Amino acid sequence: MTQDGFRVIHAQHDFVVLEKASGLLSVPGIGAHNADCLATRVALVFPGARNVHRLDQHTSGLIVMALNTESHRALSMLFEARLVTKAYHAIAFGHPAQDSGEINLPLRKEALGSARQIVCHAQGKASVTRWKVEALLDHVPAFVATSRETCRCTRFRLEPMTGRSHQLRVHLLALGQPILGDDLYAPDEVKKMATRLCLHASELSWDNYAFTAAHPFH
Repeated sequence: MTQDGFRVIHAQHDFVVLEKASGLLSVPGIGAHNADCLATRVALVFPGARNVHRLDQHTSGLIVMALNTESHRALSMLFEARLVTKAYHAIAFGHPAQDSGEINLPLRKEALGSARQIVCHAQGKASVTRWKVEALLDHVPAFVATSRETCRCTRFRLEPMTGRSHQLRVHLLALGQPILGDDLYAPDEVKKMATRLCLHASELSWDNYAFTAAHPFH
């Protein structure tokens, strides 16, 4: 089932798994102009649907919502205990020196009220990301490109071991590989290479459940 801004991957009596479009908020933001979001749209189709976790507005991909109080509590506990496995795909600028690795850099808000996160060894919260190169590219994927000029890019598979805000975006930036289309962290020339943030939540699993949503970055 496909709706405006999301696609239903799986639905049963206690939860629903969706693929969210890039550009759609997961939950309402501040102000009436930010009231439209995935949560309100899904509730029209699945009354009582409640968020368990979130994706950034410009990140596309898999998200699960609970359909009753019991499942919301159970799923929330799984996320809190880090028993939910998540994987993302991203297109970032440049080619890394290695094929895989782990980034272990603590993060905190840049300032009170700021949307940005920064690496901070003194006050940051533990944040760990495992990464692997899937492909070295000499171009930006056509559907997100603002230019067809050649560009050294990398398609990464990313596995966050923690769930900090903007963790993947900041960790790849620290690796020297800003994500294309990232309006918060990428240099202007990298931000302008794509018409959207090139980050997609492609895998989500817990217990005996496993879901995938193919990344669009080919």
